Amino acid sequence: MTDEKIIQLFFQRNEVAIEETSRKYGTYCFKIANNILKNREDSEECVNDTWMKTWEAIPPTYPQHLNLFLAKIVRNLSFNKYKSRYAGKRGGGEMAVVLDELAECIAGANDTEAVYLAEELQNTINCFVSALPETEGNVFIRRYFYADSIRDISKRYQISENHVRVMLNRTRNKLRGKLEKEGYIV
Repeated sequence: MTDEKIIQLFFQRNEVAIEETSRKYGTYCFKIANNILKNREDSEECVNDTWMKTWEAIPPTYPQHLNLFLAKIVRNLSFNKYKSRYAGKRGGGEMAVVLDELAECIAGANDTEAVYLAEELQNTINCFVSALPETEGNVFIRRYFYADSIRDISKRYQISENHVRVMLNRTRNKLRGKLEKEGYIV
């Protein structure tokens, strides 16, 4: 079933929309959740919560890209579950590494500032990533949006793990420079 038809079912408040969404995007959403949580039960719970959040959001929202809309929801739910599970703890595997790597780029902003500037910051980062060469941008998104491991990225793009690490480090440095130039960090 096409995304357009699935969205129409949501607008009609037809519960088949959830079944079709699950059939088409269940594995995709589970992979995103499991990359973050590394726990089958928690990942399945986040995927099920994604269907509920989607039901609540459509309508009035009409997503242009259903897969990205779902990815954002499942990712946010998974990060929230991850944070609640590991609140106050250090470590925790791959996700802690991903968050630490990105923290280097945006360290220094307090919570009030971050909330106030979140939309502008998001637009700046989106513009930054879209201006990157294709592979570099894709690697950055795989790591920091989908939370893929260095190994998985290396296999996907057929480059060495070291190359992935170097590319990510250089891209984070470029991002940090852009954010400093734009005044988001000092």
